[in-house]
Formats: sequence, structure tokens, C-alpha cells
Amino acid sequence: MNLELLTIGTELLLGFTVDTNGAELARAAAAVGVRVVRRESVGDDAEAIRSAVGEALARTGAVLTTGGLGPTRDDLTKQVVAGLFEKPLRFDEQVWADVVERFARLGRAPAASNRTQAEVPDGAIVLRNRWGTAPGLWIEGPRGLVIMLPGIPAEMRNLMAHEVAPRLAARGNGGVIRSRTVRTTGVAESSLAERLGEIEREVAPLTLAYLPGFDGVDLRLSAWELPAAQADERLRAGVALLRARAGEAVYGEDDEDLAAVVLERARAGGLTLGTAESCTGGLLGGRLTEIPGSSDVFMGGVVSYSNELKTKLLGVDPGLIAVDGAVSESVARAMALGAVRVLGVSLAASVTGIAGPGGGTPAKPVGTVWIGVAEGESVEARRLQIPGDRHNVRVRAAQAALAMLDRRLRVR
Repeated sequence: MNLELLTIGTELLLGFTVDTNGAELARAAAAVGVRVVRRESVGDDAEAIRSAVGEALARTGAVLTTGGLGPTRDDLTKQVVAGLFEKPLRFDEQVWADVVERFARLGRAPAASNRTQAEVPDGAIVLRNRWGTAPGLWIEGPRGLVIMLPGIPAEMRNLMAHEVAPRLAARGNGGVIRSRTVRTTGVAESSLAERLGEIEREVAPLTLAYLPGFDGVDLRLSAWELPAAQADERLRAGVALLRARAGEAVYGEDDEDLAAVVLERARAGGLTLGTAESCTGGLLGGRLTEIPGSSDVFMGGVVSYSNELKTKLLGVDPGLIAVDGAVSESVARAMALGAVRVLGVSLAASVTGIAGPGGGTPAKPVGTVWIGVAEGESVEARRLQIPGDRHNVRVRAAQAALAMLDRRLRVR
């Protein structure tokens, strides 16, 4: 079954609200074997909604909408869809009773405008909303199928799981749409593609997508409309092949976070970690402490943004800074060694760089970053040239430091 998604709300077009509903619905649909072939957003405008729903029905015959089911004048979805199906709205006493009961639980009475939420297109199936006041609606006719869900994410999510997904699954052929992701870092998309070679042909009928981002390049394999067992087996084999070809660039799969991988490797080895940061200003430590349970491995960090603190807190020789500059191999090494000593940890990573937009020179342009990793008295350092704005440089530098820690932990 193919399906189009239509998210409705002027706030989406203005950029004040990010359309997370569309992404969640697409994943939920794929899980029951429904292929989302198109996504669109329109504002709270009757003609825009009418046009978008009508065109989706003409193209695909099935559309799922979110938004526009509330009690205010800008909530127009239900009225527009009822008009397209030439169905009058009728007042549903059971829906109204549910609305009244929900307000009562909150110690309030519904407003007069809430009565509009109990108006249902004639012949539509009411998808009971136990998490809010606007019910979902399932309406079908010669023009096709329209499923209407509220735009509030929690309500949409629950209605999709409990009311919509089972109905969609019942219409399927038993096939599923599933994906697995191999996560890589430190290798550019083009270089990664060279390593993988003609892998798309080798993993067929699976499809492969390259998804570059701040953290690296994700490799997503997808199985389309295969029986569940066959899809899982092909995906397992495809992931194994990707991992073998991508080599040391791989740090995890699916939703794994590199910080979590680093912490687990250190934990398994009975090791502790620390950080010494300059240009990242605590981002590296923040990545590690974002992971629950990190306190048994990550002991702490020093944010030595100024040269004075690099000297006072980490023991960096002022002569190194004077001769080589704060952004240099020697200072990155000294910061990492200082963190091991001061924090009393097994390993420490350091970051020093020029995040911009100013401060660069011909010899050290904006984006120059040195990363150090020390274990005991052993230390290594690596120079990176990171493109992009200040945010990009800082985020990628923190990821690169985690990658260096990960590789050091792998070879111990």
C-alpha cells in the first residue's frame, strides 16, 4: 500500500514548529509495510488543504493528515475533507461525551467551541482519542482513503500506534519495510563510496543511502515489502558486508551514539576518562555526560579556554604557547597529558582550535583543530581542517575527539 502524508499548520511553513510528525508517521507506516511516497506541508488555509488532499487522492488514493482538528477557526481539515467526499458533518454524542469526560478529569468544563470537535463526517470511522479531545477520523469512498489525526505529537503518536497502524497492517500483503543503519565517522562520503565499491549491486534488492551529517556518514540499508524473516536476514548480511568494507570508520549501528560506544569500551576495560577542552568549550564532556550511567567512567573535564588556564590548570608550558601557539600539536599533547595527571584518569582527550569566524591566519586558517589523546605518558595528536561555521567546527571537533578515543580504546 502506498500513502501520502500531509502535515497541516501555518506554523510549519513559518518555521516556528519543526515537522516531527511527518518523520514519526513515515517510520510507523514503514513498520507495517506501508510505503510513504510523498510528504507535503500546507498552512491553515481551506483552499490549500483542499488542493493538497485532492491531488494526493488523485495520485495515490490514500493520504494521512495531521493538524487542523482543533476547536478554533483555523482548524479546517475536517470540514474540507468532508466537502471533498460530499459528506455532511453530524454531531456524534459519544465523541462529545468523551470530550466532556476528559475536561471533567482536568477539573474544567469544555468551551462552546469544543462542540465542533464532536462533529464527524457522515460515514467516517471515529478513531477514539484517549489522550486528547480531537478524535482521529478514517473516511473512505470512491475518491480513496483519508486518515485524519490531530497535530499534537503525543496524541498523533498514540492514535497512530493504537488505531491506525493495525488497520493499515490488515490491508498489507505481509511484507515489511525495514531499515538498518551502519554509522561511520572520520571518512568523507566520497572516500567511503570508493571503499564500498559496487556494493549496491551486491546487496540487492536492498537499497543503500548515504546520509552525511555532523557526526559522520550513516549508511542506511532498506528492505522493501519483503517477508519479515527474509528482510531481517538480508539486512543482517548487508550490515556485515558494510562493516567489513568501511573498516575502522564504523563505530556503531542504528541509533548508537559514539559517546556511548566510547564509554562502554572504557567500562569494559576498567578505564576512566577525562577531557581538556578549549575551542569546544565543554561540548566533548557534554557528549559523554549526556549518556546515562557515564559517571562510573567519565571523571570530569577542564575547560581551559584561555592560555592562562591552560598553564595554571593543566600545566602547559607557557613556552610552548609562546613558540607554537595555543592551536598546535605541542599544546594539544600537553593538554591531554595534563588532564591525565590533574584528573587522575586512565585516558584523556584534548581539543584546541580556531572555531571562527575570526582568529585565523594563512598558516592556521579558521577550522584548524588539534586533538590529543593521552594514556599515561603516551600521547598522540592529530590535526584537522574542519569546514563550515563556528557551530560546525565545534560539533565536528567534539565528534573527532570521541573517534580518536574510540580508536585508542580498540587497539589496547
